[in-house]
Amino acid sequence: MSLRERLTEEMKVAMKAKADLKLSTIRLIRSAVKNKEIDLKRELDDQGIVEVISTLAKQRRESIRLFNEAGRQDLVEKEEKELVTLLDFLPQQLSREEVADLVVKVVAECGAQGGKDMGRVMKALAPHIAGRADGKMVSEVVKEKLG
Repeated sequence: MSLRERLTEEMKVAMKAKADLKLSTIRLIRSAVKNKEIDLKRELDDQGIVEVISTLAKQRRESIRLFNEAGRQDLVEKEEKELVTLLDFLPQQLSREEVADLVVKVVAECGAQGGKDMGRVMKALAPHIAGRADGKMVSEVVKEKLG
């Protein structure tokens, strides 16, 4: 089943279960995908949809951080629930250790020496981690390994 079909099915299930937050999050995903398709003037494949969902998840993480700083626990909880729904549609997330292993492998392949090669390492890592790890965490691991 494609990701697009899965979104449609999950939306129907959420409607029947009257799960308002899940339903609104799935509608948000579908809307963002549709907007991206309009921008690109083509239909997105599963990888394109994963990229859109990853962007939405990144936005939720940032919102959670900002709402925590502002002391808005009610909004933090809402964003966390949306993030859980978004992560359900992404591939299995990589742990920090798995990312570290990938970074070590890519650094060896690239022959990266230090911090100046970070961009090259990140570019080589991108296909391996797309939609499967938080970019901020990956960046931290790369800095640790190159530093």
